[in-house]
Amino acid sequence: MFPICMPGKEERGIDVSIFVNKETKVIVQGITGSTALFHTKQMLEYGTKIVGGTSPGKGGLEVEGVPVFNTVQEAVRETGATASVIYVPAPFAADAIMEAVEAELDLVICITEHIPVLDMVKVKRYMEGKKTKLIGPNCPGVITAEECKIGIMPGYIHKKGHIGVVSRSGTLTYEAVHQLTQAGIGQSTAVGIGGDPVHGLSFVDVLKAFNDDPETYAVIMIGEIGGNAEEEAAVWVRDHMKKPVVGFIGGRTAPPGKRMGHAGAIISGGVGSAEEKIRIMNECGITVAPTPAEMGSTLIKVLKERGIYEKCKTH
Repeated sequence: MFPICMPGKEERGIDVSIFVNKETKVIVQGITGSTALFHTKQMLEYGTKIVGGTSPGKGGLEVEGVPVFNTVQEAVRETGATASVIYVPAPFAADAIMEAVEAELDLVICITEHIPVLDMVKVKRYMEGKKTKLIGPNCPGVITAEECKIGIMPGYIHKKGHIGVVSRSGTLTYEAVHQLTQAGIGQSTAVGIGGDPVHGLSFVDVLKAFNDDPETYAVIMIGEIGGNAEEEAAVWVRDHMKKPVVGFIGGRTAPPGKRMGHAGAIISGGVGSAEEKIRIMNECGITVAPTPAEMGSTLIKVLKERGIYEKCKTH
């Protein structure tokens, strides 16, 4: 069970979040790269507390007003950071994750895609028994609406509220969030867990956190073909979840054996098909949206059926 980081009371309204909030101090690993520079600026403009960055050999520099350090250990020691976001190129990203774990950060978010699977197997083994929680790789990151954005998602589409979003797909995360915001339904936290076959936090890990968060009233879970993560999550929802969950599965038309988009999105050995995932999710009490365009409307329908629609509206 992961601790839920709740912000302090504010006069302006509700307090909602899991994993990150407006007080979270973040370092950017690989901060001097062009992609990291662009997103560091975006995160700072959103209000995220970026307190430092790392780039070996470039310690002492300053980027966007943020001090650069040679190592994560040094950055953590000097800034008190508890989270990091990684924009390091794929060949070096596994080492970057392990460096962050060694520095005992609470949360590491790895945006990098195309990390070799064997590298991530080594990372998972290294992380066993350690305190750090990993989100990603190959993910859009985590955002607590109007408080803290760690990653690459477009911040302006998010609105503070009571719906949790967890997804393997970055673009479908944005689509679901945009539909909710357009309908006047705010979000607590949106978490992109990434589409690689070997990754950090699972659907179940994030669902547990949403289940324990008193300000998250319902959840949208967006999966895709490949693996059995959605099936495991559905069974957990059936047995433990106290809040309504709406789902969507991408890749219904993908042919078996062909990878679609993400490295983990492949139907193999008869396992991982959209039909099977949807069947199990429905059996476990998850209402599955038929198309991406109906994720928001499907959630609203469920909220009305449960009598909590008005509570979830942002006024």
